[in-house]
Amino acid sequence: MPRTGNWFTKGVGLLIVKMLGWRFDGEFPHEKKLMVALAPHTSNWDFIVAMPFIMALKLKASWLMKKEAFFFPFKGIFMSLGGIPTDRSAAGGMAKQVASQFKQNDKMWVAITPEGTRKKATKWKNGFLRIAHAAQVPILLIAWDFPTKRICIDSVFHTTGNLEADMQEVQKRFSKYRGRNPENQTDIA
Repeated sequence: MPRTGNWFTKGVGLLIVKMLGWRFDGEFPHEKKLMVALAPHTSNWDFIVAMPFIMALKLKASWLMKKEAFFFPFKGIFMSLGGIPTDRSAAGGMAKQVASQFKQNDKMWVAITPEGTRKKATKWKNGFLRIAHAAQVPILLIAWDFPTKRICIDSVFHTTGNLEADMQEVQKRFSKYRGRNPENQTDIA
């Protein structure tokens, strides 16, 4: 997996994880390139819980942000933290842009929350499926489970190209987990 950080950031991450009382369940797959789908995303606490784990594991996770936010002095900071500038108006769309980034890097994990918001969403955004399919990379499903205070590596999913069927399967796998605000979770049929 892509790595970043040092002994200090790892130690700080482990300390915060211990103070919060959370644990990590599962093992990371031996994949150099992955799309990472994180759900259920129902609260700002999701970031507060996930970030110490990322630090403790010395994991470099990339994330997407509109290109306009990448200006001095933030561009260097965002890029070093794994930010990927995206042009929402570009021909071919974001899936092709991120697939191109996957091709340019030897190791890359891109993290996305499929709900796209912390509020209740009527449906999940399928961009993570389109990106993974275009880049020909698997999707790692990671869940926050607030009642049990666990971050769970659920499974690795390979897209079929059928967005509707793929989304149903991914949502089914996430349905057993509960976010901090379960009332904000998308109703999964």
